[in-house]
Amino acid sequence: MTHSEDTAMAIPKHWKGRGALSNHEGRFEQIIHVEEDDGWFHEEEPTNLQTRMLVDATRSVITYNASPDVPFDRSINPYRGCEHGCVYCFARPSHAYWGFSAGLDFETRILYKPDAALLLTKELSRSTYSCAPIALGVNTDAYQPAEDKFGLTRALLQTLSDCHHPVTLVTKSSLIVRDIDILASMAQRGLVSVNISITTLDTQLKKIMEPRASAPSKRLRTLRELSDAGIPVGVMVAPIIPVISDLELERIVEQAAENGATHASYVLLRLPHELRDLMSEWLRSYFPDGAQHVLNIIASTRGGSLYDATFGQRMRGTGAYAGMMQRRFDLICTRLRLNQERVQLRTDLFCKPDPNGQLSLFGHDV
Repeated sequence: MTHSEDTAMAIPKHWKGRGALSNHEGRFEQIIHVEEDDGWFHEEEPTNLQTRMLVDATRSVITYNASPDVPFDRSINPYRGCEHGCVYCFARPSHAYWGFSAGLDFETRILYKPDAALLLTKELSRSTYSCAPIALGVNTDAYQPAEDKFGLTRALLQTLSDCHHPVTLVTKSSLIVRDIDILASMAQRGLVSVNISITTLDTQLKKIMEPRASAPSKRLRTLRELSDAGIPVGVMVAPIIPVISDLELERIVEQAAENGATHASYVLLRLPHELRDLMSEWLRSYFPDGAQHVLNIIASTRGGSLYDATFGQRMRGTGAYAGMMQRRFDLICTRLRLNQERVQLRTDLFCKPDPNGQLSLFGHDV
């Protein structure tokens, strides 16, 4: 049995503080479970779903990619899954690789890498390692709620700072201000750039769309605090959801610029794999009258399908609607004088760490 449109259309339960409405098996599972009312006694269902933290015993921490439409070739994700619960998150389908659902499992079964900083030190110390900016937390947020307990991101940043290694970050969380001491020090050396992701300024929409991420007002305040500390900051309007949040584009960019953002970017909603059904289900639950209209617009930007993975097109789409969003974005950035200069991070300061805790006296190219 495969996922069907009928399954996605079933009336879902709204879980407090969670974005997804269901927990269908991932695309790699051979058995699919479908809940059915047999008329017998039902146990009382809980109103909340508890988060479980699971150890990720990975032996490496840096992931490399050859994607031509992303501005980095390596990244680190200290966590798999994300408790922020953003229903639209493009990373949800990756949870299927670990035998979990891209739905509720993604935001309630979080894998963490307790040895992330140690693994990073070992990988940076290899004779074959060549320095280039590392993107920290691009698949799942490095500052999600678990970070407040485990501090893995802070440990990774300290390791990178100690060996003068450049890093970029994208987050929806105000927790990043905790690490301003490290980030400001790295900024003085030209080693860091931060993007704060803002999808909406509507607090009510935020509650149902990204329930455990920081409030929009906190993200704007975070931009200001980072900027005031001398840290290069930008705003990422991601994703833009047709009809639901697209009218906010200019206002988000304007308020971000007022709070210190010097660069901006955006991503049009992407619906790979399981995310297609999850997002369709969410739209039909919260916006029943307009759901199909939203999906039709998305399809118009993806060659008639709900997703197109073609490099160069998957982030911003094609067609009339996609072209209009690009023009609107370009106009607001021009008016606010954003993206005037690209942030160039330094790689020439890098000193290889010794696995025993000492830094090399020489750079990577010696």
